Amino acid sequence: MRNLKAFAIGLSVIAMVTLLGFAPTNLFAAEPGQYYELRVYSTKSEEQQKLVSDYWQNAAVAAYNRMGIRPIGVFTELEDSPTNKVYVLIPFDSLEVFASVASRLAADTAYQTAAAEYMSRPKSSPAFERIESSLNIAFDSFKKLAAPPSAADKSPCIFELRTYESPSESKGINKVEMFNRGEVPLMQESGLSPVFFSQTLVGSQMPNLVYMVSGENRDEHKKHWQKFVDAPVWKKLSTDPQYKDNVSRVISVFLKRTAASQI
Repeated sequence: MRNLKAFAIGLSVIAMVTLLGFAPTNLFAAEPGQYYELRVYSTKSEEQQKLVSDYWQNAAVAAYNRMGIRPIGVFTELEDSPTNKVYVLIPFDSLEVFASVASRLAADTAYQTAAAEYMSRPKSSPAFERIESSLNIAFDSFKKLAAPPSAADKSPCIFELRTYESPSESKGINKVEMFNRGEVPLMQESGLSPVFFSQTLVGSQMPNLVYMVSGENRDEHKKHWQKFVDAPVWKKLSTDPQYKDNVSRVISVFLKRTAASQI
């Protein structure tokens, strides 16, 4: 029964990406990588930011961990602001696991008790403004989430979440191939400490890819990027005609972990 359910979920995703006109390169791999849900909570006050972070710290992270889903990343924007967003990164080993979460949370009495205050917020005082969620699939060249060394002792660390939008479905696939054929290993060699790389299956502003790199601080992070840019591998990739015009916009957001984060 579980295999049939997983098969049905897979067919649904295949049908969806076929309608959109593209298929992620990792979707049909013999050993597919992880799937990621990236949630972005919009807030309008520090109180809301604390409510969301506390919900994940006191209720949700433990519940997901009980399902074998870990590590969970919970971040907020690097510069403090009353309107800061809260970003949550959740890794899944299969689409079946992803699809089972809602029912398993509903049956988890410890979670229901811990989340009760957050879930019962009145309309006049909600815990957040909106949630934006995307479902992503890992690149062939980086199939599993990798927490940075600083995650173990929660030592200072910054995270850069980068989104590359492409002008067409084919150009989006082309950019993923460019990462797989050189950018990903070069980022590792340059000290950028990647956390994940993914192509968006369902979300806004598609087609796009999303990834996260990390560093000790902004200055050291810039040095690692400079090493990447100066590398002969990047100079060759960036001037290769087959990869021309495969990105139309780059969005970069600097983040810091919250107390709830396991990454």
